[in-house]
Amino acid sequence: MPLRSYVNGSWFEPADQGAPLLDAVTGDQVATISSAGIGMQATLRHGRDVGGPALRELTFHERAALLKAVGGLLRENRDELYALSARTGSTLFDSTFDVDGGIGVLLSYASKGRRELPNDTVLLDGPVEALGKRGQFLGQHIYTPRHGVAVQVNAFNFPVWGPLEKLAPAFLAGVPTLVKPASATAYLTARVVELIIESGLLPEGSLQLICGSVGDLFDHLTDQDLLSFTGSASTAQQLRTNPTVVANSVRFSAEADSLNCSILGPDAAPGTPEFDLYATQLVTEMTVKAGQKCTAIRRAIVPAEYVDAVAEAASAQLATVVVGNPADESVGMGALASLEQRDEVRRSLKALLSVGTAVFGDPEHVDVVGADAQRGAFISPVLIKADSADSAEPHEVEAFGPVSTLIGYRDTRHAVELAARGQGSLVGSVVTGDSDFARDVVLGVAPWHGRLLVLDQDDATESTGHGSPLPTLVHGGPGRAGGGEELGGIRGVHHHMQRTAVQASPRVLTAITNRWMPGSARTDDGVHPFRKSLAELKIGDSVTAGPRLVTQEDVAHFAEFTGDTFYAHTDAEAAARNPLFGGIVAHGYLVVSIAAGLFVSPEYGPVLANYGIDDLRFVTPVKPGDELTVTLTCKAITPRGDSAHGEVRWDAQVTKQDGSVAAQYDVLTMVAKEWKA
Repeated sequence: MPLRSYVNGSWFEPADQGAPLLDAVTGDQVATISSAGIGMQATLRHGRDVGGPALRELTFHERAALLKAVGGLLRENRDELYALSARTGSTLFDSTFDVDGGIGVLLSYASKGRRELPNDTVLLDGPVEALGKRGQFLGQHIYTPRHGVAVQVNAFNFPVWGPLEKLAPAFLAGVPTLVKPASATAYLTARVVELIIESGLLPEGSLQLICGSVGDLFDHLTDQDLLSFTGSASTAQQLRTNPTVVANSVRFSAEADSLNCSILGPDAAPGTPEFDLYATQLVTEMTVKAGQKCTAIRRAIVPAEYVDAVAEAASAQLATVVVGNPADESVGMGALASLEQRDEVRRSLKALLSVGTAVFGDPEHVDVVGADAQRGAFISPVLIKADSADSAEPHEVEAFGPVSTLIGYRDTRHAVELAARGQGSLVGSVVTGDSDFARDVVLGVAPWHGRLLVLDQDDATESTGHGSPLPTLVHGGPGRAGGGEELGGIRGVHHHMQRTAVQASPRVLTAITNRWMPGSARTDDGVHPFRKSLAELKIGDSVTAGPRLVTQEDVAHFAEFTGDTFYAHTDAEAAARNPLFGGIVAHGYLVVSIAAGLFVSPEYGPVLANYGIDDLRFVTPVKPGDELTVTLTCKAITPRGDSAHGEVRWDAQVTKQDGSVAAQYDVLTMVAKEWKA
């Protein structure tokens, strides 16, 4: 069966027979693949003209809800995806790493979208900036969705996680996605997209799929489109310098394979918990997905005196790993994705073995269970001991399979220098119980790494591992690793949006951002804002209360009642010597408490709870005899789609009798959407 693409609102069957795709385990044909007949320009236009407007109509919370629904859909179909994943050579554990990992990214971004983004279509970046002396000229950075398509070109090793980790932040940002999977495992990606499209959950045009060659796709990219690539450094370089990409300044991000390292600390001698953790982690990273991970450990950098001990410990564990058909429960490592990939790994191994010795494994022979070692793309794990740390090949040649090279170092500085010779990596790890060594190495190698894991016996039981990118942390790296960033929580959403500095009056800026700005009009219609439901409340609704005299008795009582007897509140002589106060001052939290007593409407009503204060600053000291007035203004309203309440952010400003600001902060409350007294 030829793989179908989904473009221009319908499923498309290729116009020719296409190339065969083989089962990595049995060598049997799974499908054929071709993109012949697809109009690439029309496909991009469909995403921009149909998918983009539909997504931009939705708020961040509405998009987040759809991501959650898609995650739930795929979770219900995991068993089918696991079975198909096995044909790519993956064990069940490998499949969960890929399938469940991809689902986890969707759910993580769904959660972050609802918790960290507004229920709106515009996102503010940073605080408002005062640009004029009278407060009527302000500046605010905002993020808005780019009016293009997020084109993703993926690698073969993670056919589920790869497309989903790119889809999630783009979708949440309001940008449609075009998925181009690597051919070898495209049948698994195609099934994922098929499940999503046929569910009808997503707006038309927000997700498209091209199986096969990209053809002239890149020639039709515009300044609003984005191009994300995962794969080899050489291909990333070709895409980065594509004439259209360069001419239109297409936003480009590459996540390239890299020579990731793991450094063992000198304190982690054989017999220590950290030594055992290191050996186990090394074997895990060599064998999960048969080493076909862009985050796998390619260089094991260990104290020179421990090289043989690490080789022995890792080899003992590798000897217990059964290679073969993932359908057999005894199998711990499956096949590479294709016979072509096995040939590529063997070519790279020749270069590495020219400057080292295999201490475990034979590149040309492997015993397999439940399969034919020649028809399937099987290869033995190979652990190499470098003849010299100074040899170029271990720092330049990557065998993208179950291969790692042991390299000895002399001291901390030497370890850092060796790590840096990888010329940029996605991830590195340091396994040590010595915090000083960990600090020296982390700060030394950080400029060459996108992510660093420090592993010790304290965090080992909770650690997600060297090779596991997390949706909340950046995935990417400098130099050879591609120079790009993916994921990173909301950072990944920002990548798909345009940041714009907007200069305007407070009134206009409030209208643009849907958030009250200092200097904008306040509304006091005689109804206390706390008596209004979310449906009735408006941005700018306000109440002013006070003045309230602060007495010495207030300060003394608050100190005794709370136990906060800091000298500035209780010892007149000592307080007088304080150069900031020159006498007794009220507690900052007393000021906030008095303000709450002034602005609150205490009767039962639509305000359900106060759940926090943000950006609290005590601006000028308050002394006994001062009078306080508070102005509370509705700053932002965030309804919750599946709840009977929403969140309201209030601007609170406490002033003294001379007009100076005593305290400034945001009050956060939960308010009912509707209210009947």
